[in-house]
Amino acid sequence: MATETPTESPATAQESELALSILHRVADDLAMIVDRTLHLSNAKVQRIDRRAAGKGGVHISFKLRLERDGDVQHGALLLPLPDAIALANYLMMMPDDLVAEHRRQTDIDQGTKDAILEVGNFIGGAIDAVLRESHPGGLRAKSAGCQGVRANVRPAFPYVDGSPLVLVRATASLHEFEPFELLLMLPDMLAV
Repeated sequence: MATETPTESPATAQESELALSILHRVADDLAMIVDRTLHLSNAKVQRIDRRAAGKGGVHISFKLRLERDGDVQHGALLLPLPDAIALANYLMMMPDDLVAEHRRQTDIDQGTKDAILEVGNFIGGAIDAVLRESHPGGLRAKSAGCQGVRANVRPAFPYVDGSPLVLVRATASLHEFEPFELLLMLPDMLAV
């Protein structure tokens, strides 16, 4: 599915605060788990009316399932494939030189695929932790798997075009690797 440019509008202060808290918690948890820095900068929160696509190469879409009182909606966190591979390799305790070599791969082995799924579980857990604090007894999140997505193609998750999403677009850098764009899309159910 090719991309159409989403219509952007400002996010509310509450959406921005919560979405940024979620993104920072995800980055902090992943950095702790892989024992490497994961630096975020230039984070911008906005509302969009269709899923956003990653540019410049294949991405991994870490799919998210959010639920409140039986209402289930979905979102995703998009990372470029090399950075998803690096997180997975660090999770498997590989040394920096081997991770740097694996980042160039386009075909990944089953062990790396399994580790990428586990990274997705950590992402879902980090989001759930923030939501449990901000929405006691209400909103929950978990991983809904992951999927490779070609450049400029919107990730697949249950969604009706035109429905609002909260998008966080940020520059991230893992360890000593080149910075990359990270996209976090959350459904419009964050309001208390």
